[in-house]
Amino acid sequence: MEVTDNVLSHDMILESAKEYETGGFNFDNVQRNIAIEKHLSSNNATSILPKAWKTGTTICGIVYKDGVVLGADTRATGGAEVVDKNCEKIHYLAPNIWCCGAGTAADTEKTTELIASNLELLRLSTNSQSRVVTACTLLKRLLFRYQGNVSAALVLGGVDLHGPHIYSIFPHGSTQRLPYCTMGSGSLAAMSVFESRYVEDMDEENAIQLVKDAIRAGIFNDLGSGSNVDITVIRKNGDVSRFRTYEVSAGKIEDYKAKYPKPDKLNLPLGSTLIVNSSFKPAKKPVSSVLNTLTNNVQSM
Repeated sequence: MEVTDNVLSHDMILESAKEYETGGFNFDNVQRNIAIEKHLSSNNATSILPKAWKTGTTICGIVYKDGVVLGADTRATGGAEVVDKNCEKIHYLAPNIWCCGAGTAADTEKTTELIASNLELLRLSTNSQSRVVTACTLLKRLLFRYQGNVSAALVLGGVDLHGPHIYSIFPHGSTQRLPYCTMGSGSLAAMSVFESRYVEDMDEENAIQLVKDAIRAGIFNDLGSGSNVDITVIRKNGDVSRFRTYEVSAGKIEDYKAKYPKPDKLNLPLGSTLIVNSSFKPAKKPVSSVLNTLTNNVQSM
């Protein structure tokens, strides 16, 4: 559309600037959710609002002789329940840069998607490879802007013209460049493995083994971490190898069933138990009725 009116052009510029300033994450529903929870608690009812999925998590990364190795577990939790046994926590940022995420699953997903999009636009405009420090700067600026309200703790790894790099990025925006680092609820267990076995200029095989053992330490010593080990290797020559479910640390269910067979007396045939009647009664009010009650209370104020 061609803009010929100066006033219309000025309004479009202001609207574009407003969208830019208010872009990113939106916290408009925070006050609404607080009001709903207060209303529910006042009626002696338990909250039925959905809880955010937490990745729990053990993530780590190390620099080795020919690149970097990133590792992560695959458990996502919602409160005390495991909601995803195969959650992918190693996210794409650029062909030569990948990022592990711990914290709220939605925050880590959308944060890395946004930065990956910005890096793609930057590569198209500069016609050059993305640098790891550029990704680190974009991530830390975004997280600092929200003052820790975006729950994303990241391990950034990649290789560029300056060599391999590993950065740890905290939810408030602080960063560290290190030869190895860990993040997440199982980070202390993983760090104990790194501190005792890491050496400079490791070969790729030993680096992968060390990262695998560090993630396993988190899985077996932290209830928020579990399931499988994912590995991503980024090399100086530009090759990237992704090992989804590199190891099933908890073991396969078929192996457990074969080792611990069910007694015959527990294999009951169908129809063994007589069902007299059945009924279903919801234990909690539906969300729609709560919202309608809250809306009516607000309108009556």
